[in-house]
Amino acid sequence: MANHKATQKDVRQSRVRNERNRYFGKTARNAVRELELIEDPKAAAQGLPRVISMIDKLAKNHVIHKNKAANLKSRLAKKILAPAAK
Repeated sequence: MANHKATQKDVRQSRVRNERNRYFGKTARNAVRELELIEDPKAAAQGLPRVISMIDKLAKNHVIHKNKAANLKSRLAKKILAPAAK
């Protein structure tokens, strides 16, 4: 453990941030999985903005890289909106 007060505080802060980031990351991954499992295209299209918002927030807070967020959103949009176009 660190000896300086400021370093001890930084360790505490980073532990809290790490747990928070893990929670939000896991929640978003579960939301993506659930969205992909929805059979009804209309229901999936309605749930898409909520999941995209979650992904954007993760990227904004540097939990995931912005390019990963873009790839996820693109893949989801292709998968969900393509059947609706037919």
